Amino acid sequence: MLSIETLITQIQQEAQRGEFPIDIPVYQSAGLEPTYPILYAGNLKSQLCFFGRDLGQDEVYRRQPLYGAAGTLVRQGVYRTIYQTDTQNKKELEKVCDRLLLTNTVPYKPPGNKAYSAAVKKRFRPFIEQLLVLYWEGDKIITLGTEAFKWFAPYGGKKEVDDFWRKRDRYSAELNISLKATDNKGLTHEKPVTLCPLPHPSPLNRTYYAQFPTMLQERLDSK
Repeated sequence: MLSIETLITQIQQEAQRGEFPIDIPVYQSAGLEPTYPILYAGNLKSQLCFFGRDLGQDEVYRRQPLYGAAGTLVRQGVYRTIYQTDTQNKKELEKVCDRLLLTNTVPYKPPGNKAYSAAVKKRFRPFIEQLLVLYWEGDKIITLGTEAFKWFAPYGGKKEVDDFWRKRDRYSAELNISLKATDNKGLTHEKPVTLCPLPHPSPLNRTYYAQFPTMLQERLDSK
């Protein structure tokens, strides 16, 4: 298997192959080449992955997924579970990255707060598949929001993911699926994983924002 650095290089080469929406001014402000992917943060040997939609401004500046307001809530919840105490210190919160993987459907920041199109997600899907199947050693994925959860629709049975999403208990139930990825030799690999959806912890998500810490804690307690 090729190194994770090679995978990152391949993603950048794909990004350079043809234009797609990237929030170029944010990358320029952060001193980062816009086609350079911010693929993941954390530990590839961890058992738990948090899977979000895409990057925000804070994530580009820090060059880590899930570093802004929503990511801070996630990290605080994991920190509390590990250390049985709270902290507001972002440097201290980075300790949790030893215990988890953080990634997104697309390793780039779209302009504004608009989700990437299905075409862009499809374009970068093979690389995210490789990350999750070939490089990450874990098998439990907490998805954040609708876009992140439904990214996994191709790996379930017919309408299985969509049907699960309509369940009233979707934020406490789990869904077992089998991810697939093709390596650089053209061989297909499969990996069973468990999806544990949660709402996206954005301050704009008025329905669930206040409830998110409790919902996250319940997920972490059950893992």
